Amino acid sequence: MRYLYLALGVLLFILLLGFAFKNAEPVEVRYYLGFIWQAPLWLMLFISFLIGTLVGLMAFIGALIKQRQQLLAIKRELKSLGAKT
Repeated sequence: MRYLYLALGVLLFILLLGFAFKNAEPVEVRYYLGFIWQAPLWLMLFISFLIGTLVGLMAFIGALIKQRQQLLAIKRELKSLGAKT
């Protein structure tokens, strides 16, 4: 199974490397106040993917913290109910 994961990882790396080579043309991203950033297309896409991933993780962490607080409250309640019996 380990070799299958390794083979899939190598295949994914080769595909992404080929994508990067095919999309190496510089593109411009224009911001407010006349700021322009030029970089290869693959880099722009990668940065956009990372920003989206970080935003999604931040949204997930908020819900995770709330669920952990609820779980701790339920555990305390169960512990107190078990001690009363």
